[in-house]
Amino acid sequence: MEIEDFRKDPKTAYLAAEYDRVSAELSHIGDLSKEDPSLAQLAAEERVSLEAQREALLKQMQSILEPEEGNASDGEPVSIVMEFRAGAGGDEATLFASDLARMYMKYAARRGFETKILEPDLSVIELKGRGVYDALKYETGVHRVQRIPVTEKSGRIHTSTASVAILPIRKFPKYELNLAEIEMEFSRSGGAGGQNVNKVETAVRLVHKPTGLEVRSQSERSQKANRDKAMQILAAKLETFEEEKAAKAHAAERKAQIGTGDRSEKIRTYNFTQDRVTDHRIKESWHNIEGIMEGDLDRIFEALAAAEKELEA
Repeated sequence: MEIEDFRKDPKTAYLAAEYDRVSAELSHIGDLSKEDPSLAQLAAEERVSLEAQREALLKQMQSILEPEEGNASDGEPVSIVMEFRAGAGGDEATLFASDLARMYMKYAARRGFETKILEPDLSVIELKGRGVYDALKYETGVHRVQRIPVTEKSGRIHTSTASVAILPIRKFPKYELNLAEIEMEFSRSGGAGGQNVNKVETAVRLVHKPTGLEVRSQSERSQKANRDKAMQILAAKLETFEEEKAAKAHAAERKAQIGTGDRSEKIRTYNFTQDRVTDHRIKESWHNIEGIMEGDLDRIFEALAAAEKELEA
C-alpha cells in the first residue's frame, strides 16, 4: 500500500500528514548538514530519530487499514488446527508425529504465531496469527522419515510415516452444523493437572453422524468452552472432508495443484542419514535437516508458494 492511499483514507489521513511533516524535516536535515559540515554529527543523530518516527507512523497506518484476523469480509481463517497421526512404523512413527508437531511449533515461534496444545500427546495443536493458514496450507498429507532410531542397536535405517491435516478455523464457518446430526458426550478431562482436574465433566466429544467425523476437546477450562472449541474444529473437519471429496471427484484438476488437501498423499521425505528433505510435489530438496526440524521452514514454504503461483499463471 502506497503513502498516497493513506493520505486519501479518512482513517489514516491525519497520520499521513504527520508522516509528510517528518519526511520534510528529514529532507531539511539533509540539506542543513551539507550547508554546514559542523552540524553533521547533530544532524545524523536527529536523522535516526526522525526515521524511527516515520517508520512507526507507517506501521501504524498499515495496521489500521489491514483487515483484522477472521474478518467476515475476507473469509480468512482466524487460526488453524493441526492434527498429527502416526502411520506405518510402530513406535518410531508415533515419535515422528510428535517431532513434526514440535517442528511446526518452533516455526510458529519464529513467526510470532500463538501456539496452543489441544492434546497432551501433541497429536492436536492450534496455531493462531495473521497469515498462519497461508503459510501452512500446503502441509496436509503423509510425511515420511528415514533415520536410525535411537533404540536401533544394529544401525539399520527405518522408514516410518505420519500424516498431517490442516483444519482452518473460521469466525464464520463455510458449513453450518446441524445440531440434530451431532452426538455429544461429556467426560472428565484426562492428563496431569491441579487438584480440580478430573473432578467435573469438562471434556467434550462430538460425533457428526452423517460422516462419522469425531472431535474431542479437553484443553479449555469449562464444559461450554470445550464444546465451542469442539464445534469449531468439527466445522473445520467437515469443510476439509468436503474439499477432499471434491478434489477426488476432479482428479485431473488435483494434479495441477500443490495443495490438494488430500491427507493420504505422500508429500515429503525427511532423510536424516543423507541430511536431506525432499518435497515430492515440486521435486525439490533442501539440506540442513536439523535446522528444518528446528522450525527453519521458510525456504520450503516459499518454494511451494512460488510453484503454486507458477501453476496458476
